[in-house]
Amino acid sequence: MSVLMLLAVIGALALAAFVLARHRALASAGGNPRDLHSLPNYYGWNGAIWVLLPAMAGLVLWLVVQPMVVESRISGTLPAELVTDAAARALTMADVRRVAGGLDTAVAAGALSADGSGQIDSQTTDIRAVLAGVGVALGDEVSPEVLAAAQDYRAMTAWGAAARSALVLALALAGLFRGVSRGHKEFRARNEVEKVVLGLLVAASSIAILTTLGIVGSMITETADFFTKYPLKDFFFSLTWSPNFKGNSDLGMIPLLWGTLYVTLVALIVCVPVGLFTAIYLAEYASRATRSWVKPLIEVIAGIPTVVFGIFALVTVGPFLRDWFAAPMGLGDSGSSVMTAGLVIGILNIPFISSLSDDIINAVPQSLRDGSYGLGATKSETVRQVILPAALPGIVGAVLMAASRAIGETMVVVMGAGAAAQLSLNPFDAMTTMTVKIVGQLTGDTDFAAPETLVAFALGMTLFLITLGLNVFALYIVRKYREQYE
Repeated sequence: MSVLMLLAVIGALALAAFVLARHRALASAGGNPRDLHSLPNYYGWNGAIWVLLPAMAGLVLWLVVQPMVVESRISGTLPAELVTDAAARALTMADVRRVAGGLDTAVAAGALSADGSGQIDSQTTDIRAVLAGVGVALGDEVSPEVLAAAQDYRAMTAWGAAARSALVLALALAGLFRGVSRGHKEFRARNEVEKVVLGLLVAASSIAILTTLGIVGSMITETADFFTKYPLKDFFFSLTWSPNFKGNSDLGMIPLLWGTLYVTLVALIVCVPVGLFTAIYLAEYASRATRSWVKPLIEVIAGIPTVVFGIFALVTVGPFLRDWFAAPMGLGDSGSSVMTAGLVIGILNIPFISSLSDDIINAVPQSLRDGSYGLGATKSETVRQVILPAALPGIVGAVLMAASRAIGETMVVVMGAGAAAQLSLNPFDAMTTMTVKIVGQLTGDTDFAAPETLVAFALGMTLFLITLGLNVFALYIVRKYREQYE
């Protein structure tokens, strides 16, 4: 039974449990809902939960464990020459999975029978041609050892699918019996359901924390590996970035950090004033009719893919800045520059500043405005001296979000700023950022044991620490002004 069909069966059993548990609870109260401890639907939800939670937990656990068990057993049967190290083992198992998937596709397409797929022989049959006929391309000829492993892989996977279906259905039926049997008027169904909901909320809120810990843990591990192969001092203080996979690389991060901060600074200079002034206008000065069409138009910018902004920077903004500013002033003749990337990133960040700041300004209590007007202040004085200070914590958060997006932007920088890692004060020079080089070092035929590849993790960890510092600073500002205006 496929996973999709299994989910449909679980859903049907949960629905049946809901109806039966609710009906049984009402029957125990003689059909009078007032004699029940909880509302009738709580009994139904309790029955459905008893079906869903055990069955879904068993299904998820099986889907996680089965591939690891199958691959462990299959890799243990492979000849030693195919699994000389971890990389060779992974490559061989990838071939085994690809051949097994191709055999499944061939059976589904009718090119092979179910029995024939298990008895096919690479010595007498061109496996590569058979699979190519059903749209599965293989890079090399299939060896007898890989074919045998693929056939065993299919057999074990099929057995695992059958056992998975039996286990999940058994758990669902047991949960149905348990949930329906508890449908009695004295049972505190509401309390049980609310405990489950609370647990789900806690689990959902823990996902972000666990994900962050996982990301940081993996980054720390790979970064530590990098610094065992490359001097820490040279990475943080060298002024040259010149990676070379053949050796003698100079992996100084200073030029990349400078380019990242320079582009971010230009972007913030563009988006913060424009976005904040737009928010003030919309919140305090614009009529309802004007606001109803101006704000959606501004927010449309947030939905444009960044690659479109990159094209805009490459074909429009870059040549315009070069022809009208850089070349006449003798500052450069290239359309790729810090100013190009920063200006476009600033434009795409305007909606974040304006929309968030607008909502925050509107959340300032009207009593503060009325008090200011009552003391004789004008609208502009009220905005400057009352509304903006009161909304400052939220505005700082909006600026931080814009800064984080500017720091992490890649596509616009690739297409608008160039790829030169250099230290320069000229905003019309081509530069690059840390995110661009992270992508570059992890793209193509890379060796993950080489410092030239591992440096991407060190750069990522540095970016993480920079954004963490921004968050700490923003938290300080928020707390300081929140105490003053609350």
